[in-house]
Amino acid sequence: MHVSNRILLNHLDRMTDSTGLIQHAIYSIPRRESGYTTDDNARALRLCVRLWSLHPDERMLNRLTTYLSFLEHARGIGRGFHNLLSYDRRWLDTEGCGDCQGQAVRSLADVLGSTLPSDYRAIARELIETVLPTLADLRSLRAQAYVILAWGHLQSAETTDIEPLAAVAWSAAQRLMECYHRAQRPDWQWFESRMTYANAVLPHALFIAAEYWPKEDFLDVAKTSFAFLDRQTSSEGIFWPIGNEGWYPRGEEKALYDQQPVEVVTMADAAMAAFRLLGDEQYLASFCRADAWFHGKNSLREPLVDGSSGACCDGLLESGVNRNQGAESTLAYLCTELLNLELLRSRHSSREETALQEA
Repeated sequence: MHVSNRILLNHLDRMTDSTGLIQHAIYSIPRRESGYTTDDNARALRLCVRLWSLHPDERMLNRLTTYLSFLEHARGIGRGFHNLLSYDRRWLDTEGCGDCQGQAVRSLADVLGSTLPSDYRAIARELIETVLPTLADLRSLRAQAYVILAWGHLQSAETTDIEPLAAVAWSAAQRLMECYHRAQRPDWQWFESRMTYANAVLPHALFIAAEYWPKEDFLDVAKTSFAFLDRQTSSEGIFWPIGNEGWYPRGEEKALYDQQPVEVVTMADAAMAAFRLLGDEQYLASFCRADAWFHGKNSLREPLVDGSSGACCDGLLESGVNRNQGAESTLAYLCTELLNLELLRSRHSSREETALQEA
């Protein structure tokens, strides 16, 4: 069965025009006035590069071409990428936020580390090199985590001539460690004084750093912080992410709503990275809890996904499901489904290899 029969991109295609991926939707209808973001187009680029690597075809190449072209257009006159583009193609910011830079370089690393045509890889390298000075000055912890993930992917792909990015990733890993040791308490094993958004990307980055710099203390902090996050977001066997209506300050109650799909995909991604690195089934269990959130194993017992289109609702409110199906939410679901597919393919390959060895 082709990948396209497993990962449905109908809604992603509906939300994408010749410029790029539109940010928001009203129900399943693209909301044009919301314009576009580099964040979303970078996430879509990563998804399509990974799908293309599993099943290369012209349609997938056309999709990722659109998203890569968006990133090339987002390159600022100075340093870094713009993030917010209006529907009539006017940049609404002078320079994008730190997280936008991290998301962009992570997607470009996927392109550079792929077997895409050489011109695609060349523009990805050029854009990474252009943004390097901005990456070195990033203050956002999540942006720095994305840089580590980008560098780790290039390492795993055995990409050459990436020493400048390696230096930035090393500094970013040291910064994560410094923040953890400054913020952590006996009852609070975390990097900041409150948990906010995309939390799992922080331990995820240290799992990757530990893989390539094993002599450092990255693994201990990755395991401890992930375990803390897992405890704070598990309740009665379901995944219950930190809500964005107040977040979770140390010593206070965590916000129960609104629950966002981005929390789910970052948790799933981190859990899968830890499982691949350590082979511990507890991480696979964390992945499965996160994945199940999309399908109704959540605090409201409501599914968020449309299995016929690949769309995902924008989150869980205390009053019910937010029925709008925006880009970030849909990509969170699709990327989690892809992790599932990659796991299944990996296990199938392992079974085949075992069978050959026993034959």
